[in-house]
Amino acid sequence: MFNGLSKMLEHNQLFGGTWLGAYAALCFSCGYFAYDQMDMLRYRLYSGWFPSILAHHLVLLICFTLALYRHVTINYLILTLVCELHSIFLHIRKLRRMAGVRDAKNSIVKVEWMLNWASFLATRLICHILITYKLIIDASKFGKGIELPLALFGMAGMNLLNVSLGLDLFKAYKKEKIQ
Repeated sequence: MFNGLSKMLEHNQLFGGTWLGAYAALCFSCGYFAYDQMDMLRYRLYSGWFPSILAHHLVLLICFTLALYRHVTINYLILTLVCELHSIFLHIRKLRRMAGVRDAKNSIVKVEWMLNWASFLATRLICHILITYKLIIDASKFGKGIELPLALFGMAGMNLLNVSLGLDLFKAYKKEKIQ
């Protein structure tokens, strides 16, 4: 805020800086993901042999915990949290279905799907691809520590999980459209 928006996305700000409230937000998010992971494991609130939501939380917990401990890449990780905005629409979809609103011709269903796809593309695909691109072009600015390999591994994992989520979302969309 003090240096202006143009300097906000420079490597030294993303790697070594901490925006106002970013550290606390990352701490809160880390706690939330740890609790959510524990809750899902404890009550078996997942499905499939490889539950992507558990992998998603594990990748986040590893990256967030190390970043918080070492006080680096806090701002990079705050940018990755933008994808959680899409989670709002995933939860709305779940609530809508629990409420029995399933008719694909219903205006509410159409608007919800439109918002779901728009937020998925903006937050999970475009934003994460841009973060990955920024990591790659700034690779020479990282030191010899674990930060760059961990960040690239984390973003690769998240990008794969996002593609998997997109495919699952597409299957659900097709299935709902047929019903």
